[in-house]
Amino acid sequence: MPANLTPEYEKADQRYREATSDSERLDALREMLRSIPKHKGTEKMQADLKRRISEFRKGQKKKASTKGFDPYHVPKSGAGQVVLVGAPNVGKSMIVATTTNAPVKVAEYPFTTTLPVPGMWTYEDAQIELVDTPPVTLEHVPGGLVGTIQKADTICVVVDASTDPLEQAEMVLNLLTDREIRIRSAARNNLSAANREQSGIIVANKIDIAPAENIVALHELYKAKLDVYPVSAATGEGMDKLLKRLWELLAVIRVYTKQPGKPPDMDKPFTLPIGSTVEDLAREIHRELPEKMKRARVWGEGRYDGQQVQRSETLRDTDIVEIRE
Repeated sequence: MPANLTPEYEKADQRYREATSDSERLDALREMLRSIPKHKGTEKMQADLKRRISEFRKGQKKKASTKGFDPYHVPKSGAGQVVLVGAPNVGKSMIVATTTNAPVKVAEYPFTTTLPVPGMWTYEDAQIELVDTPPVTLEHVPGGLVGTIQKADTICVVVDASTDPLEQAEMVLNLLTDREIRIRSAARNNLSAANREQSGIIVANKIDIAPAENIVALHELYKAKLDVYPVSAATGEGMDKLLKRLWELLAVIRVYTKQPGKPPDMDKPFTLPIGSTVEDLAREIHRELPEKMKRARVWGEGRYDGQQVQRSETLRDTDIVEIRE
């Protein structure tokens, strides 16, 4: 069966060949795995990509263990990691404090946050990791913060909508661009790997005290590339819409599992990238499960209950899967 590789895969493959560091090679391999068509003709290629990704990960962990502790490194958790970036006193810490249980410091004076602080924001029955970060200015960007931003699944540029939000947004976006961090309001699976784009939005905080024309100006200036989400961390206004949009940008699905003859476990879903298959789920459960799996059944939209499927079956959000060994 022909592989019928996509243009996105070919671009990622070219990136891999031209990469000059293990980090760039790993990013390219991940993009190749995301964009490769999922069918029987590419099963061996998928397996090889996963093996190579695993080897690079092991190599990175080994290198990291020799370098010592990095205070700016935030391990990813939940359905995806969202990093908040902004100037002093725009309300990043307040956003994290009001949506998560993170031990952030909220104060009126600038530079209260000195290191990244993660917290978990619950979306229905899944969790999104929000990371509060030290403020950035034209004069100072903490050295370790750039790596934290680059590794994020989604970036929120937070501005104070009540005080010169256009100037703040331009300052932060220019700082990111200078460091080859380019953000666009698109789901992760729709971004250009060749252009090294990252998913991101502008969060206009403090709308409870901001002039309406400031929000209009932000929308007008960035409508071609970036979404603007007006919120108030103090009153909660707009926060639900922001959470829903972050979920969309992360481009993940929730999948529930069940054991034969038992009800499904609906408390803790597995979160997987859009386009994941039954085999991907099996590997997420246990790395050896794909080899042991004999058959699988799925309950969900567009299927009859308990429909038997192939391991290459693409899963959808809120599917229930039963895997038999």
